[in-house]
Amino acid sequence: MVSFLVYYGTGVGQTATIADRIVGVLTDRGHDATGVNAVEKPADLTVEEYDSVLVGASIHGGKHQQAVTDFVTANRDALSGRPTAFFQVSMSAATEEGKEQAAGYVEAFLDETEWHPDRIAQFGGALRFSGFGFLKRFVVKQVVKREMPGLDTSKDAEFTDWQAVEDFANDVAAFVEGRLGVPVPAANAGVGNAE
Repeated sequence: MVSFLVYYGTGVGQTATIADRIVGVLTDRGHDATGVNAVEKPADLTVEEYDSVLVGASIHGGKHQQAVTDFVTANRDALSGRPTAFFQVSMSAATEEGKEQAAGYVEAFLDETEWHPDRIAQFGGALRFSGFGFLKRFVVKQVVKREMPGLDTSKDAEFTDWQAVEDFANDVAAFVEGRLGVPVPAANAGVGNAE
């Protein structure tokens, strides 16, 4: 069994939802996975207590959450000593035209933190109009009308490819299992095995 830390920053909650799905996939594989929101990080949290670390951040205004950047920078040496992965959530990643821009955000983050994760993924985010204040909702709707014509801005919209999220989590798990020489654990071992 591998112990995974899934550390993330979130703006409107979509990165938290994605992190929860990743934790679920890792747990279903029989591993111990813990999700930690950067703004709720326990003071005694250390990277060294985990076999592998996944870091997630979303893009807002062209930047990742500062708490995530600070965490990676402060823990760069510990991260380099174990299998790691980075996932980014953005609206740019939701469209073919925006994927290059999204890749630029990843590159800038990795350059700034001088971190070299083993696996990287980008996922589309969500537009939670219902959670925005009047001014932000107005501005975002104007941008969406220009960038995503035809999108119904009267309701929230989600652009996350959940199969891609699960595939990423399984790929990271398989990579870590192989790198650490850990046999693939049987999920729910012992359940239903009465003889």
